[in-house]
Amino acid sequence: MVLAIALSAAAWRRSAATAGYYDGQVYGMTPGVHRRYAAIGVAFAAVFALAACLRFETAGIVALAVFTPLAIFYATSFARGADDE
Repeated sequence: MVLAIALSAAAWRRSAATAGYYDGQVYGMTPGVHRRYAAIGVAFAAVFALAACLRFETAGIVALAVFTPLAIFYATSFARGADDE
């Protein structure tokens, strides 16, 4: 849940900044895409919290299995455009 919140906060912060050439033009990481990742992070944080409150361990593991590749993809997409600065 903490990682989902961290991803959401990072994506929201990045959506306010202007995109560089590589992340904005080449990789398509526009402010709208960052806002979508922020919304996805909030949604997964809510799913993790709900699974923890209701003690649905299996649902939490499934959600984590779906969230992990999304988080890795966002981190690598962000890292590819970081060279622009």
